[in-house]
Amino acid sequence: MGTKTAAILLTACLLLSACTANKPESAAAGNNQTPAASETSNGNQTDPKDHNSAGKTTTQHDKSVVDNSKSGDSATVAATDKTYHLDKAYNVVPNQDGVEKKVILLTFDDGPKEAAMINKIIDTLDKHKAKAIFFVNGYRVKEHPELLKLIHDRGQPIGNHSWDHIVLKNKSEAEVKKQIETVQQIVKDITGSAPVFFRPPHGAGGDVGRKIAKENGLLYMTWSVGSLDWTMKKSQPNKTDALLKNVTEQLHPGSNILMHELPWTAEALDSLLTRLEQKGYQFVDPQSIEIPAS
Repeated sequence: MGTKTAAILLTACLLLSACTANKPESAAAGNNQTPAASETSNGNQTDPKDHNSAGKTTTQHDKSVVDNSKSGDSATVAATDKTYHLDKAYNVVPNQDGVEKKVILLTFDDGPKEAAMINKIIDTLDKHKAKAIFFVNGYRVKEHPELLKLIHDRGQPIGNHSWDHIVLKNKSEAEVKKQIETVQQIVKDITGSAPVFFRPPHGAGGDVGRKIAKENGLLYMTWSVGSLDWTMKKSQPNKTDALLKNVTEQLHPGSNILMHELPWTAEALDSLLTRLEQKGYQFVDPQSIEIPAS
């Protein structure tokens, strides 16, 4: 090899080495970023391609990331795509193919009542990695604002259940407006954000209830599966078995389950959620449900 040829080859090698050393780190790192697996609501690992908003792992398209880095039992949803909507029967329905259909929306009405019962319910929800909407009445919030804050601080969504728990469908527009908007305001004052879900007491909001809810950016809903816990008495035996039977006999994909802040419901909840998981259901994060524009 001649001296001139060797010099040319040496120069080329030096140039190639310099180009490689100056390659941007972000470009190299971007090719190696993959979503980490997380546990589903029944504790099993999932494949990254099987993600959905009911507690599975995350993808660029369908995020439902829960940040559990805070102390205590609270959990904050960092990002959630709106991958579901409610149909006319108030069932939870995927917005597109490929999103998990066998999901359940959990809800609790008529609170907040007692700290011990609320903590028991949320402890069970946390155990199953589930979220539920707590539909609250304004007069109860006014009496015990600390209980509303407890629900909020423990990472559970809060819904509007009117101020006085009265039948709204036959009331004047002004009265319905007051019943709904006073709850919006008191919840916002205590927690920093107003509810986005509204459930009329007794499932009877009427056209005016729908109108006022929409004007306030609320998603109006009743339910599609009733636990019938409100029909039970303290002295009734086998209430857990009765509640499980009531729910499972009506169960279907997208079920919107109505429960209440009642001691026997809190007692039965772990058995109920375990039974639902055994049947292959997952618990949808309420924040993944679309809220129609007002």
